Amino acid sequence: MIRHVGILAHSIEGAALCLRTLSQEGAHDLGTHEHADVTLDCIAMGRSMPAWEAGDHGAIRKTLATSVNRLANAGAEFFVCPDNTAHMALESDGEDLALPGLHIAEIVAEKAAADGYRRVGVLGTKYTMTGPIYPRVFAAKGIDAEIPDSDERRLINDIIFTELCEGVFTAVSRQRYLDIINRLHGLGCDAVALVCTEIPLLVTPDVSPLPTLDSTRLLATAAHQVAIGARPLPTWYGGTID
Repeated sequence: MIRHVGILAHSIEGAALCLRTLSQEGAHDLGTHEHADVTLDCIAMGRSMPAWEAGDHGAIRKTLATSVNRLANAGAEFFVCPDNTAHMALESDGEDLALPGLHIAEIVAEKAAADGYRRVGVLGTKYTMTGPIYPRVFAAKGIDAEIPDSDERRLINDIIFTELCEGVFTAVSRQRYLDIINRLHGLGCDAVALVCTEIPLLVTPDVSPLPTLDSTRLLATAAHQVAIGARPLPTWYGGTID
C-alpha cells in the first residue's frame, strides 16, 4: 500500500518544487507517470505576514493547522511542509496537529550527518537564520551552524521575499548568494544548507562553492520514502523535537 502524502504549503515556489520532486521520485521507483497520491493545501502566505513580523507564531500555527486539518479530511496520512520558516510556528505550543509530519530540519540534519559535514552555513529567511531550529538540530548531530552576517542576512531575506517567492530568479541575485556562500567557505564551512525552499531554484550544486543541502528536495525524497514504506511513518504532531 502506498501512503497518501499531504503537502502543507506556505510559500508557493517551494511547494511546487516539492510536488514536482515527489512526482519524479515516484516515476523513478514506481514507473513512468506513477507516484503516491498527493494533496496540497495552501492558505496564502500574505495572511500570515503581519504575524511573522510581530513574532506571533501561535497565530501562524493556527492557520497552518487549518491546512493540516483539510489535508487529513482529504485522506492524507502524513504531511510535509516545504517551508523551513513555517516550522518555527509548527514548533510553537498548541494542540497536536491532525496528522503526523516530517520535520524538514531533521531531514536536513540527517543528511548533513550522513555526508560527514561538521560546519554548515545556513541560508534562509531572516527568521530561520537567526532562529533556534537549525543550531539545535545540527548540534544534536555534532555539527556547527554558521549564519551570514547581518548585512548578508538582510540581503538574503530581501531577495527571498521580493524575488524568489514571486518566481523571479536573476543572475545578479545568484551571484550575490554565491559570494556569501564563498565567504562562509572561508570561515570553514564544509557545506551550505539551503533552508529557504526557494533557494535551490536559484543556487544549484553545479555553481555553488560548497556542497549544498537542498531542504526542498531532501524533504520530498523523504516523503516519497514514507509513502512507499521505505521510511517509517513520522510521529511528530507539532511542537519542539528534542
